[in-house]
Amino acid sequence: MSVILTHGYFLEEDPIEKKIMRPYPPLGILYLSSYINERGLEHKVLDTTFSSEIAWKQEVLESKPKVIAFYVNLMTKVKIIQLIQFIRAEATLAATKIVLGGPDITYNKENYLKAGADFLIIGEGEETIFELTTAILANTSTSEITGLVYMDGEEVKTNPPRQKMKELDELPLPNRAAFPIERYLETWKTAHGKSALNVSTQRGCPYTCKWCSTAVYGQSYRRRSPEKVVEELSVLMETYNPDTFWFVDDVFTVSHKWMRGFAAEIKRTGLKIQYECITRAERMNEEVIQQLKESGCIRVWIGAESGSQKVIDAMDRRVDVDVVCDQLIATRRAGIETGTFIMVGYPGEEYEDILKTAAYLEKALPDQFTITKSYPIKGTALYNEIEASITEQPNWFTTTDRQIDFKRPYSDRFYSYAVRYIYNRVQLKREKAANKRRLKTILKVRLSGIMLKLLAR
Repeated sequence: MSVILTHGYFLEEDPIEKKIMRPYPPLGILYLSSYINERGLEHKVLDTTFSSEIAWKQEVLESKPKVIAFYVNLMTKVKIIQLIQFIRAEATLAATKIVLGGPDITYNKENYLKAGADFLIIGEGEETIFELTTAILANTSTSEITGLVYMDGEEVKTNPPRQKMKELDELPLPNRAAFPIERYLETWKTAHGKSALNVSTQRGCPYTCKWCSTAVYGQSYRRRSPEKVVEELSVLMETYNPDTFWFVDDVFTVSHKWMRGFAAEIKRTGLKIQYECITRAERMNEEVIQQLKESGCIRVWIGAESGSQKVIDAMDRRVDVDVVCDQLIATRRAGIETGTFIMVGYPGEEYEDILKTAAYLEKALPDQFTITKSYPIKGTALYNEIEASITEQPNWFTTTDRQIDFKRPYSDRFYSYAVRYIYNRVQLKREKAANKRRLKTILKVRLSGIMLKLLAR
């Protein structure tokens, strides 16, 4: 097979995900596959999720592809660099051209070229991968292919950017037949009692959160029509019959017009589904909540990132923390589960802001929430702001941006206790609401609170 598309994520090597067990097929590769399939370009898709590195290497050695294209993100970067090194060390693969695309590429172009890549695809990849692989197989020039970066002698050559696709309805549906979808569904079912599949309805995000990367789709908003989305959902229900769907979009309810159309199309077709999604509080209201419920939404994640308005403003989130709290409460009252995301350690955050975050979560009481220590992704406004105060810049080729650290007002131990303190306070509030015995949790709150206060000094 002359062309291979792959992604380099191995579930067996990820101890955290092995505990969580919520794997999804990477839709980006499946969109590429369906696009080049439609144009008659033969290729093979190597899904690595349930495979092993040994099996992957054996497959590549046997195939001896002329082109191997990787989807790269923050999580898979280090592994893919290792796989590139393997290809470069094999004499039988000397003629193989290595192509990389994905969100981690745009602001690390020179490093990826140094790592052994021949071509980098910047931005949306469907048109570029087709034109590039066609040129490689025909041994013709790549100089006119937009959205491409490569070495021209000793110089990094950056072609003009690729124009963003305007009509997403023209894209073929992801080529899920190329992946072992049943394996994904079985894994979910075994771990959680319900199977799940991921679906994308939009590209780009119009918002300006400083910590968020928009490297692939840009700060834009383009969306498939409600009719096309419901058509895809109907096909997936008929083909795979998953218990739930996960919409990967950054802000699912960003367009109220689209939401009305989506809810109406679900009702018109009589399609019965369950799904969860992510959105923003100011794009929620009573009508939207009702549309979510009627169309099958069982859980919505409403981002806040902090319970302190000062920190939210520093992030350029452009949302009122009280609005977030109110919408979380209103959504739960309507019978939809809620989730939210929290960061600690954001620049400018102080001890009092941690207390405000705990109080905010106690009041909103979402069904689920996650807490992470903030880290700067290269190319974001956050990275540009803290670059001069970076205290730990590890070896790029063996680490990810998660390992980058910068000068903060408190120690790592402080933030560890901050996470415990927030979790404990919310757990105590839940136990109070359920009239459960809570002495143990009270002690946890007091201990973590005392430690947090001491470490803040």
